Amino acid sequence: MARRDDDFVAFVDARSAALLRTARLLTAGDQHAAEDLVQTALEKAYVAWARIERRGSQEAYVRSIMTRAAIDRTRQRTRRGEVVTDEVPDVPVHQAGPEDRDQVFALLARLSPRQRAVMVLRYYDDLSEAQIAEALGCSAGAVKFHASRALAVMRGLSADTRDYSGASR
Repeated sequence: MARRDDDFVAFVDARSAALLRTARLLTAGDQHAAEDLVQTALEKAYVAWARIERRGSQEAYVRSIMTRAAIDRTRQRTRRGEVVTDEVPDVPVHQAGPEDRDQVFALLARLSPRQRAVMVLRYYDDLSEAQIAEALGCSAGAVKFHASRALAVMRGLSADTRDYSGASR
């Protein structure tokens, strides 16, 4: 039991920052929700740690738990009466932020939970379509579909923020 705990603690120490970055993208920049998401995933992973460790896929397993929890969290929030709208609320935009972080979070917030998960896992965590399909429990074709739709939405939204000279508003 102590060895399992030591291995789990070592994993958390080594990978928690990366997991938190991914969770922050999955929650469209909500730091508190991201922290909750990582905590939930690590709780579930701890229970199954011996089995996960035997497979040698600890990070993939935790990432899968986290991604599915993010999708479920959004579904639950929507069912509780929150309404998804076509307009993003006014949020201060930083002109010179690190890599336009605020704009990325705003764009991610406009995607469906599955689309957001696919985009984060593909372009942030650099997973293959097969790895994403495994993490989400769907086919590679579904991953391609969600990625295609997400890119179309993000391109459309990005185009709306540009004026005729090509500069951001």
